[in-house]
Amino acid sequence: MAKKHSTETKALKLPYFVTDTAGKYRARRALTEEQIIKAASVLLNKAVFRESAITSPDITRAYLKARLRGLEHEVFVCLYLDNQNRAIECEELFRGTIDGAAVYPREVAKRCLQLNAAAVIFAHNHPSGIREPSLADKAITNQLKASLSLLDIRTLDHFIIGDGEPLSFAERGLI
Repeated sequence: MAKKHSTETKALKLPYFVTDTAGKYRARRALTEEQIIKAASVLLNKAVFRESAITSPDITRAYLKARLRGLEHEVFVCLYLDNQNRAIECEELFRGTIDGAAVYPREVAKRCLQLNAAAVIFAHNHPSGIREPSLADKAITNQLKASLSLLDIRTLDHFIIGDGEPLSFAERGLI
């Protein structure tokens, strides 16, 4: 079963925090690392899955980094967008082992059509921590982009999550 995040995350509360009239957060008491990470995840979900378009690669990068960093197995995630670049859904489509995950363009295209996505952002993690794209990473990205373009679905980016800041194929000129 695919792990999903949707606009339902807006309803989540931050139980350990209070906000002032300016919208700034303050902790009610000392927090554990786990509580802080959970709160950050809630805020990132809210930033990505709101009514306005995704216009900041930094927010997308932070969201994907929080979601994929630290996993011991490779996962391939798709962030589906409408024609205004608003997030429709983000889900883990494929799960692999410590050094790879099989990705099937047919399944990606099928899910894009089911969600009526106009664009997509891909992401996957490298449990080894190495952010550099492999030849296989480049090949599957090109194959997905070509396949989806036949359906008028734009491929905006592909992020690799490893140690340090996530690598963006778009920023590297690879997409």
